[in-house]
Amino acid sequence: MRKQMNKVNTLSIVLLLVFVIAFAKADAQGTDLFRAEYTYFPQRDSDNSFRRFRTFANVPLKVAEGTYIVPFFEYRNVQYLVRDNFNSTNFGSDRYESFELSLGYTFPMKNNWRFGSRAGILAASNFDKARAQSDDYFVTASVYFIKNEKKRDDGGKPWQLVLGVQYATTAGRPFPLPYVNYYRELNEDWSFTLGAPKMNLKYRFNDKNSMQLYARLDGFYANIQGDEPTSLGIAEDVSMTVAMFGPGYQHNFTKHISAYLYAGYTFVNDIRLRDDNGDDVVTLNDTNTFYSRIGLKFKI
Repeated sequence: MRKQMNKVNTLSIVLLLVFVIAFAKADAQGTDLFRAEYTYFPQRDSDNSFRRFRTFANVPLKVAEGTYIVPFFEYRNVQYLVRDNFNSTNFGSDRYESFELSLGYTFPMKNNWRFGSRAGILAASNFDKARAQSDDYFVTASVYFIKNEKKRDDGGKPWQLVLGVQYATTAGRPFPLPYVNYYRELNEDWSFTLGAPKMNLKYRFNDKNSMQLYARLDGFYANIQGDEPTSLGIAEDVSMTVAMFGPGYQHNFTKHISAYLYAGYTFVNDIRLRDDNGDDVVTLNDTNTFYSRIGLKFKI
């Protein structure tokens, strides 16, 4: 069954895109409706390497004027190759998958504010037993308040503020994390975003091409089925928290379809095996290294 889930069916992707486009509404707050991307970074001073394929889809369904229910699905396939010789463990697991299914809800408030929320279930594991177990499941949830001033009538600079909190495993730590995002346009060509977990300074060459300097947080967290015995304890989870900075480039094929490429260097590279209490058992890598990510997205 696991092998079947790993297979990418071209027809299914085409149908998914058709489904997303059919239900996408032009006033649905500019979310990415579909994205597929590949991440790779080797581990410096190490034979280990990290690869990840990720795809997700949002499907806004209008229930009232400005109000939407948004089904969301995300799939991640992580391959963390461990070739270094650790005296404390013969670490065998090198592939992890995660499947997230959630439901979002958003509606407009007064003074250009908007409320957004999402809750769901995520299964993240090496799935060595070919099926999900109770320790593989995690709850995901988020709440946001968005102040949108991108279309101003007073001639002022467009801006947007997002304040929220999210509970997920994507940063490598399964506990609530704040989300702060302040976007502002300086002129027709320059804009910037400040906040966490990402920020950037962006320059727009024309309608087709733009570049940016960015800093962001990335990672993953997954259960290890069967656990990993080591001389320092039992490893029950694998955790990666990465922070990086560097340049990025985006090309817009159309108003809604774009390709992007990010390169960079990590200033935090924390990859560890942890026990059930979240305590470190083995550090797999903590040396900063090159990072790259390439993808394709469809947005409103």
